[in-house]
Amino acid sequence: MKIALDAMGGDFAPERPVAAAIEALALFPQIEKLILFGQENRIREELKKIGQEKPDSRLEIRHCKEVIEMGDSPVESLRRKRDNSILRSIEAVRDDLADAAVSAGHTGAMVAAATIRLRTLPGISRPGIATIMPTETNLFVLMDAGANLDARPEHLLDYAVMGSVFSEEILGYKKPRVGLLSIGSEDVKGNSLTKDAFKLLSNAPIHFTGNIEGRDLFENPVEVVVCDGFVGNVVLKTGESIANAIFQWLKHEIKKTPIRMLGAWLARAAFRAIKKKTNYEEYGGSLLLGVNGITVIAHGSSTVKAIRNAIREAVEAVEHDVNNRIIRAAEMAGAHKEAQNDVVPA
Repeated sequence: MKIALDAMGGDFAPERPVAAAIEALALFPQIEKLILFGQENRIREELKKIGQEKPDSRLEIRHCKEVIEMGDSPVESLRRKRDNSILRSIEAVRDDLADAAVSAGHTGAMVAAATIRLRTLPGISRPGIATIMPTETNLFVLMDAGANLDARPEHLLDYAVMGSVFSEEILGYKKPRVGLLSIGSEDVKGNSLTKDAFKLLSNAPIHFTGNIEGRDLFENPVEVVVCDGFVGNVVLKTGESIANAIFQWLKHEIKKTPIRMLGAWLARAAFRAIKKKTNYEEYGGSLLLGVNGITVIAHGSSTVKAIRNAIREAVEAVEHDVNNRIIRAAEMAGAHKEAQNDVVPA
């Protein structure tokens, strides 16, 4: 297995991606080659800092002279900066030089590069970002978390199909429940997008349980939550913000009295468990599902651990043959839809 890693992607590149690459090679022996794309002199400087002047023979460096910055326009930057680390890592997947591409860089550029260079899978009209979110009882996948802001009903059907495959293969749930995020549980509630999507999902070969509201995400969770990318990205960032804020509030309140501090010390194992569950580092990155190649997008501020786990997620997606599973599931959904359209009312 070969993994392409954008060494210039993220707020702390190339320091963190390079360190993550070294850790990943030590932890995942199934990686035959890990290819770092980026400015070679800066990559070698980072390798030297961590005592890796002569790194693992499985590590390879491919020089790219240009870098897409976080403030750049996605499509325009891909056009102007053709020799950039994001584009080259994606092209490595297209050219069968790598089985997956991983980046903590510009999300928009990563989505655009993957869509343009890799194209979508057969039966899939638009790709979507699959993000894992924790609840007390399970993990659910949020689709789409920001790849496609202006979705159509058929795109939401694609997300439901791809999210179901992801939930089965990566998270290990059998027959995952799919919920459509809306403003009410009744099928007549919502906007035109959710109402039309409800009809498509109801007739699809998935375990669709109907509409869910925002409060259901964590109180009455399903395994797959479907929404457009605008709503999904708001949900994702709001959830991350609330998790961080609650821990800050707790820390502030606990320090007010010695009794509270003692109680917190006694409950420290519980606090650690919850913090680990809500820590984005544990989940690594988000798979861009629907493109013809495994692509993982990590948070721009990702730590070394988070990027290492993003590499792990890429490895798992390759091992589970996720894309071929999606193609088969999309074929079934398409055939089912055609059969429904062929039914003539009596």
